[in-house]
Amino acid sequence: MKKKTIKDIDVQGKRVLMRVDFNVPVKGGVIRDDTRIRGAVPTIKQLLENGASVVLMSHMGRPQSEDADLSQLTLAPVAADLSTKLGIKVKFVGDCVGADADAAVASLQAGEVLLLENLRFHAAEEGKGVSSEDQEAFAKQLAAHGDVYVNDAFGTAHRAHASMAVVTKYIDVCAAGLLLEKELEWLGGALENPAAPFVAIMGGKKVSDKIKVIEALLPKVDKLLIGGAMAYVFSKASGGEIGDSFMDPDDVPLAKELLAKAGDKLVLPTDNVIADDFSDSANTKIVAADAIPAGWEGLDIGPETTAHFMEIIKGAKTVIWNGPMGVFEMDSFAKGTNGVSQALADNSECITIIGGGDSVAAVNKAGLADKMSHVSTGGGASLEFMEGKVLPGLAALTDA
Repeated sequence: MKKKTIKDIDVQGKRVLMRVDFNVPVKGGVIRDDTRIRGAVPTIKQLLENGASVVLMSHMGRPQSEDADLSQLTLAPVAADLSTKLGIKVKFVGDCVGADADAAVASLQAGEVLLLENLRFHAAEEGKGVSSEDQEAFAKQLAAHGDVYVNDAFGTAHRAHASMAVVTKYIDVCAAGLLLEKELEWLGGALENPAAPFVAIMGGKKVSDKIKVIEALLPKVDKLLIGGAMAYVFSKASGGEIGDSFMDPDDVPLAKELLAKAGDKLVLPTDNVIADDFSDSANTKIVAADAIPAGWEGLDIGPETTAHFMEIIKGAKTVIWNGPMGVFEMDSFAKGTNGVSQALADNSECITIIGGGDSVAAVNKAGLADKMSHVSTGGGASLEFMEGKVLPGLAALTDA
């Protein structure tokens, strides 16, 4: 799917409406992980250098949920952080549509940047509980903010939201930003023409969440390593004992099907680190993967599995990793994830692509993100892309 990028368009003297993914973790006004903000900076800088003014729009969190604390979902802290990164004052307005937003946009001069408030403060962004007419009207209001539209929000490209796939109806030129282009080049290249051996690493909780990705990858990979909580489902499907480890019983039939069709491509843990409580200070021990006793739960792959996975990674030429090997947020259960991270960092001849929020957080925590070929800003988007789905945010852009 070939789409226009900012390299193909003239933005001199134009106002660019740019969809970014600034859905970053913020606590007490402090940004905890700025990966997505840093990812958008090159596109913003190039647009400014080419004579544009830039109106940025993003969502943050789920403000429409019943328990949402709207005070923690403002994009104001992002505007301050982005000002530091760009070296200029990023203006901020407390809404994304309406009189205040219109006035802020109208006053914007070439070389200036304005960040609009959280798109999801309006239900019409996601289209939930509103009519299609209301969503179209909201998208038209957004479209009025720009002469040109640029999408650099790969992390939301799988959502057919107003700012992604409806606003494009009302702006003639809609192009991909540098980050979106980079994401597609790395992921697309790995899937279409991977250097062999090609290894995929899948972690996380539920097999059902990643079943389609696993099925799409199996014909392409040489090995598919399974870690995290989803490994316990495979153990159960093979007749193993998993104690109190997390498992969705509905996933067992799926796991049995995958075991039957995968052959020796599927590599499962042979041992686990288990604990008698979900706590960093819990009692722990190492047991065989199919022999977790009652009252204990698996929280990490064991040292034997870690060493085996690292050896496979050592010989790989292409690796895609989505999902941690254990509860890496707790130091007691981070050794498996850290081992995988280190093996990827040490294999300088391998193309290493990290996708998914937890995997990205893990390599950042380990201080190894800069050793990876590509750290994706998209979790669900990268999974759907690997499944082979058409991403609405990408499909809506102008054809090259």
